[in-house]
Amino acid sequence: MTAVHLRGDRGQTLPIYIWLTGILLFAAFAFFAFAQAASARNGAQSAADAAALAAAQDSRDELMTGLTGAVGKDGHWLDWLKGDLFKGTGAEAAAGRLAAENDSTVQGFTEKTVNGFPGYWVEIKTQYTVGKSIIPGTEDKHATAHATAVIQPRCHFDPAADPKKPVELNCDGQIVNIDPGKFDPVDLPDPSVLFSVHLAE
Repeated sequence: MTAVHLRGDRGQTLPIYIWLTGILLFAAFAFFAFAQAASARNGAQSAADAAALAAAQDSRDELMTGLTGAVGKDGHWLDWLKGDLFKGTGAEAAAGRLAAENDSTVQGFTEKTVNGFPGYWVEIKTQYTVGKSIIPGTEDKHATAHATAVIQPRCHFDPAADPKKPVELNCDGQIVNIDPGKFDPVDLPDPSVLFSVHLAE
């Protein structure tokens, strides 16, 4: 009687073991699918951030070029330090290049002002998909993300400053002196000293 009982217990245990193993395998595959999706979303967000920052940095470079050409020649050269005199003609192309480097394409691009600072909103779509998983349709699913980057002026100066005379700029604690009468482009510091480029959202 005892041997028959044990064989009966083993017979009942096997289906339970198979059932539990199936559940564990399903849970593992489901976790992997969610990890795939999370990885794709993270990659998309990184690409969007990089594209938005590239657009803003391109316009910052434009500001620096304009400022360099205006000092000592334009009586309104201090206006360039406000950070909004750029045209942004190369910004979208810059965003597209960075998106492509991150295996993505730009799907949406527009100028955007956040807290008074000019910048760009960029939306991207990954060229790669989430990949095959137990969730139907993921093999054709592309991740999307968006980001906004702005250009923030960092320098302050006396509103009554004469643009024809030496001007002292206080750029978040770093002092920059510019003499329009003896100006040399090398007198300008790194663009990051005059203008901060950062993500806004």
